[in-house]
Amino acid sequence: MSPTLTIQPVVRYGLEGKVVTLNDAFEVLAAGVVYVAGNRIVAVRPTAAAPPPGFEAAPIIRTGGTIFPGMLELHNHLSYNILPRWQVPRRFTNRSQWARIPEYRQFVRTPMVILGRTPGYVEAIVRYVEAKCLVAGVTTSQGISLSSNQGIRRYYRGIVRNVEDTQDDPELPEARTRIADVDARDADRFLRRLQESTCLLLHLSEGVDARARDHFRALHLADGRWAITPALAGIHSLALTPSDYAIMAEHGAAVVWSPLSNLLLYGQTLDLRAVKEAGVRMALGADWSVTGSKSLLHELKVAKAVNAVQGDVFSDRELVAMVTRFAADIVRWGKALGSIEAGKRADLIVVNGRAGDPYARLLNARETSLTLVIIDGVARYGQPRLMRRLGPISEELRVGRSRRALNLDQAETDPLVRELTLSEARDRLADGMRRLPELAKKREAMPPAFDLAREVWTIELDHDGLFDESQRHHLPLPETGEPTGEVDDLAGLLAFEAAVPYSQLAHPMTLDPLTVADDARYIPLLLAQSNLPDAIKAQLAF
Repeated sequence: MSPTLTIQPVVRYGLEGKVVTLNDAFEVLAAGVVYVAGNRIVAVRPTAAAPPPGFEAAPIIRTGGTIFPGMLELHNHLSYNILPRWQVPRRFTNRSQWARIPEYRQFVRTPMVILGRTPGYVEAIVRYVEAKCLVAGVTTSQGISLSSNQGIRRYYRGIVRNVEDTQDDPELPEARTRIADVDARDADRFLRRLQESTCLLLHLSEGVDARARDHFRALHLADGRWAITPALAGIHSLALTPSDYAIMAEHGAAVVWSPLSNLLLYGQTLDLRAVKEAGVRMALGADWSVTGSKSLLHELKVAKAVNAVQGDVFSDRELVAMVTRFAADIVRWGKALGSIEAGKRADLIVVNGRAGDPYARLLNARETSLTLVIIDGVARYGQPRLMRRLGPISEELRVGRSRRALNLDQAETDPLVRELTLSEARDRLADGMRRLPELAKKREAMPPAFDLAREVWTIELDHDGLFDESQRHHLPLPETGEPTGEVDDLAGLLAFEAAVPYSQLAHPMTLDPLTVADDARYIPLLLAQSNLPDAIKAQLAF
């Protein structure tokens, strides 16, 4: 169990290092100090300059590294990130193909249904996958949907920021990542939903064929309007043509790019030159561990590899901006996050070393390179020597050969994971994944009303449909009136479960390691993927 922490975080301090501000001028201080009070950046000054008023006696923490804004991830199915990489069996041309094959049911849906519905494992999942974000420098991501047998639905509230649930913070308007089924099928309602939103992150045209592109064409309404506004951030948007990107840009929409998942499933990813020449805003997301990257930090490396193969369309600075200032602007958080400036929230990460180009330093960084992660002014992860200067440590761990420390204590800890350590969560999940067939049989043997006497939380598997909600639109094409693609078929999934018990599909599995540094099989299994182009493999074979 996590010990009771009595050491309070330092509320006023300075972080000294090479400061990569990502401000409007993209200013870089070769030697600077970021002054923090509470959860705010008060000032950013050269090391030789006098501290701002009130910081005369504040500790100055010499990081020995390069300081960046915390990374914002705009697409991830976090709850699935306990699963190891899926060896994709063939090349697909749109999402509806792979989401319904037996291999997907066995290797992805089955373990998630078993663990996501078994008491004791739900809290372990959310603790583990949030820690996976932290150790990779991700300070903002998407949330984990939970539901209880008492009819309550909510997001897990943790240490890493959630773009969908910001607790009514006026500086951080909540992004929507799903819409009611009726809104997903009705063009006028969908457009009104967009107009009422600050940001709507929806899967769009995931695939490479005409059927995938139909999801974009359906946004062109029968009366000539486009159901596109600056609030729309199209996740994947892979099937779009250069003229389609021009329409997205004309209406102020954005694209969230997940290159590795695109490549492993479809054998190709965005035409970066077409996107850039159109002027479409871009952010980055790792998607999930099953076909994407283990973390946003590794997805940056895939993005860099793809960018190199396509002719260095984007600079290293632009790639880093996709996970900092550009991402913050897309969700309308630019006044609070995304850069290191006075008045903004103190979400910061530190990468060891100062030499060379700072943007290349982050793109090339591994988890062992990250020495400090701060969220809302509180040190949450990093080298023990730095963590002890800034506040409490709840747990220590090793990342590769490096010693690291975590601070998982927070004033409003979600009761689901209260007192659960990362090591306990990891051990519990590793054991559960080894015993998947046994757990499935136990679950099937329970009487239907077994859990009704007490509140039991389960994970809503967003990749397989949510009750009355969708993560993609299904608007009809004007020329046919037929909806584009299949509506998420929850009834069909339930029928499948009844027909084929999960105990017949389950087999022992291995928990996906927390970091690439601790996963000796990560790169070999990635390079064994049949759909990954050889040119990209050559870039990633490190």
